[in-house]
Amino acid sequence: LVGGLLLGTAVLSLVGGIGAALTVGLKRGGMLISLLILPFYMPVLIFGSAAVQNAIAGYPAAPYLAILGAMLCLAIALAPLAIAAGLRISVDA
Repeated sequence: LVGGLLLGTAVLSLVGGIGAALTVGLKRGGMLISLLILPFYMPVLIFGSAAVQNAIAGYPAAPYLAILGAMLCLAIALAPLAIAAGLRISVDA
């Protein structure tokens, strides 16, 4: 369960960083950031809760943790690029 928490928290933080970088130059970016980020948060929440439910029921949670790990690998690889692009766009505008 702690592993799922660590994986999920890291993914959510990186995705939130992307959203913050995209809306940094906007005056009312709070509502827009929630609309941008919520669809990307849902898979993390679904697989995290499925891992917890399986662990409580006594079934293996490893497949769900593996998917969360794959999401984290993807986020680590792509988030810095997306954040840099978002900040570059906001500086130019």
